[in-house]
Amino acid sequence: MAASIVSTATVATINRAAPAQASMVAPFTGLKSTSAFPVSRKNADITTLASNGGRVSCMKVWPPLGLKKYETLSYLPNLTREQLLKEVEYLIRSKWIPCLEFELEHGFVYRENNRSPGYYDGRYWVMWKLPMFGCTDAVQVLNELDECVKTYPSAFVRIIGFDNTRQVQCISFIAYKPEGYN
Repeated sequence: MAASIVSTATVATINRAAPAQASMVAPFTGLKSTSAFPVSRKNADITTLASNGGRVSCMKVWPPLGLKKYETLSYLPNLTREQLLKEVEYLIRSKWIPCLEFELEHGFVYRENNRSPGYYDGRYWVMWKLPMFGCTDAVQVLNELDECVKTYPSAFVRIIGFDNTRQVQCISFIAYKPEGYN
C-alpha cells in the first residue's frame, strides 16, 4: 500500500522536467500572411477550357442492366486477331509466362454460393494444357487459342500471364467468347 502512494513533491518534480523538454518545440504563432504567395486569377468561364476539337466522341459507360461483366477491359469490344497478337507480344516482352484457361458454364462474374461483399463465383477456370514455359512467339499462343476454341467452341477462353519471379498473375483478358455473348 505504501508503494502506491506518491508524494506531491515527487509529482511536482516530474511535472517541472516536462516543460523544459516541451520548450524545444516552437509555439504556434498564428497564420502567415498570404501576401508572400503569388495570386493566380481563375476564370470561371468554361468555354476557355481545353477542347478536343469536337471530333472525338466520348465512350459510353458500362450499362449494368442485362449485360455481363467478364474480365478486365470487358467493357471494350472484342479484341481482333491483331490486337490479341499485340497483347500476347506485350505479355512475352514483359517476361511473363502465357497460359490459356477456359470455362464451359459461366465465363462471367456471378454469385451463387455466397452473398458476402467481395466474393464472387467463377474465379477458377480449367487450364488448357500446361503453362507455355519458354514461349517466345505470340503466334504459338494464338495457335493454342485456336486449338482450344476448336475443341470447346461453347467455352469462354482467356489468356493469362504469370510472373514466375513474383509468383503472381499479372495479366488476364478474355480472348474468345462463344456465340451469343459478344
